[in-house]
Amino acid sequence: MESLLQSENISKRYGDKLLFENINISIGEGQKIALVAKNGTGKTSLLNILAGADSPDGGSLSRRRDVRIGYLPQEIEMDSEKTVLDAVFVLENEITQTIRQYNDCLYSESHEVLPSLLDKMDALNAWDYESRIKQILGKLDIHDFDKKIGTLSGGQKKRVALAGLLICEPQLLILDEPTNQLDLNVIEWLEDYLSVANITIFMVTHDRYFLDRICNTIIELDGGQIYSYSGNYTYYVEKRAERIENLQANIERAQNLMRTEQEWIRRMPKARSHKAKYRIDEFENLKARASQRIDNRKLELDVANQRLGKKIIDIYNISKSYGEQKIIEEFSYKVTRGEKIGIVGRNGVGKTTFLNLITGNLAPDSGHIEIGQTVKFAYYTQEGIAFNEDDKPIDIVRKISDDVKLRDGKSFSASGLLNYFMFTGDMQHTLVRKLSGGEKRRLYLCTVLIQQPNVLIMDEPTNDLDITTLQVLEEYLTLIDATVIIVSHDRFFMDKIVDHLFVFEGEGKISDFPGNYTQFRDSDAYIRYLGTTQNKDEKPAKEANAEPRKPANASKKKLSYKDQREYDMLEKEIEELNAKRVAMEEELNSGQLSPFEIAAKSSEYSQLIDSIDEKEMRWLELAEMLE
Repeated sequence: MESLLQSENISKRYGDKLLFENINISIGEGQKIALVAKNGTGKTSLLNILAGADSPDGGSLSRRRDVRIGYLPQEIEMDSEKTVLDAVFVLENEITQTIRQYNDCLYSESHEVLPSLLDKMDALNAWDYESRIKQILGKLDIHDFDKKIGTLSGGQKKRVALAGLLICEPQLLILDEPTNQLDLNVIEWLEDYLSVANITIFMVTHDRYFLDRICNTIIELDGGQIYSYSGNYTYYVEKRAERIENLQANIERAQNLMRTEQEWIRRMPKARSHKAKYRIDEFENLKARASQRIDNRKLELDVANQRLGKKIIDIYNISKSYGEQKIIEEFSYKVTRGEKIGIVGRNGVGKTTFLNLITGNLAPDSGHIEIGQTVKFAYYTQEGIAFNEDDKPIDIVRKISDDVKLRDGKSFSASGLLNYFMFTGDMQHTLVRKLSGGEKRRLYLCTVLIQQPNVLIMDEPTNDLDITTLQVLEEYLTLIDATVIIVSHDRFFMDKIVDHLFVFEGEGKISDFPGNYTQFRDSDAYIRYLGTTQNKDEKPAKEANAEPRKPANASKKKLSYKDQREYDMLEKEIEELNAKRVAMEEELNSGQLSPFEIAAKSSEYSQLIDSIDEKEMRWLELAEMLE
């Protein structure tokens, strides 16, 4: 397996904090690697170094000379004045450079290099580049190509940046939390794409389903050392437990042997000590092994919640719109004690608006919401608290409470509680600006839970939290008596916690599904949901004249949700390609093109016909399965 990138003994500090030291990583061609580590250990810093966006303080990095690297950081920076299509199309790579050279040549007086550029355009399959961009943007749920980047949400910018990376087809793709801010349907498409793509991947993500279904290697950064596991996330969890168990047993053996050696050294006559130098040296090595500490600390969540009465949240025929866009229309529901409700739906469909209505931050246009007298809300928002960067965690927590009760009746001071949240003595007095993104989110989680709520509202709580913290949060939310309402794109998280879903279908409609996310995805309700949430501009124009399809339960072979999505999209894609074919034929027959333009258009036309044939064959295969 050929190596695309190698690091040798790289180290990095952030201020006076050592993130990692003498780290060696080798990324081989075809590997799909995930980096797993606790918050604050330098995952993002390591990715920045590997991608060439930062330099190590020590050590060296080597890349294969011709390797193309694509990097998706957590924070996306793009020119706000460019359109979506321009922002993707101007990404610098061999294809865009060749297209630019080709266009420049057509409009220049000299055409000497045109034949070689035509050959290169053919070799790179660059004729339908813009069409492929639009196709990938569509898959990532971006359909308005003329929108300015400055008008997009953070999630939309991330999808545009991701489209640009995928269309460039890098040999090595480095991804930092790629599923953050993405809709569930987009995550699943990306998961399908990356799992079969002939591409090398190195990524950090907390999405355990995403890890399990894509990665074939897990690298763990623990205690400043790298441990590699050849398998997916499930395999890693099993083998890590074995490693920790074996390490603990080795430490205990070393400690027992050290006691024996200490007794020998104590009794050994000084006059003979020179004859036992080797044994004394070995004792020092043994002492080092026996002194190892396994940092297996984890966040402990045991904060008490106040008792709830019979009435929790009663929702009566609420409606909410923004202009002509219906967000919620005549929705009613009575939330009961201990319910664990998950909320799913595309970005922009109104999930956060619904949470703000429940918590009283927004008023409905009509209808009303009644809150029980015993209800004590805590609202974990996507944005979190805008901490003062010069504050310290201990001061932040003391402002909220310095006496917090746990479920077992014990009472903790602010300092003791921060220890529970894995902020040790030094970290409690560290300035907030020195904390990592994940550590800030953990501190925010602490400030929410110490309010001891009995109704917990959480909007994307999994963003920037490490897997260890997520596991403990899952356990806590499952066990507490409080009512929990969660918006999350983390399917594993939702499966562990919720007992039913509010499904936001668009146009104000909300349906209630009895089950977790995986049960919903595997149900007929999910196929109906995909149909109702499909963008109007995605619906094929010929659908109105088409014969009605047989119901899914009447078909001989039911399509999987993945095949159903592909079938629906193919109809639109084929129609668009045929429209492009007709326009191109008219242009070729117009008599207004130069010989060079005719050569270019003829090559593009040939590529287009091949693409139509391929898509029509696939559409027929899927259509036969529905007959």
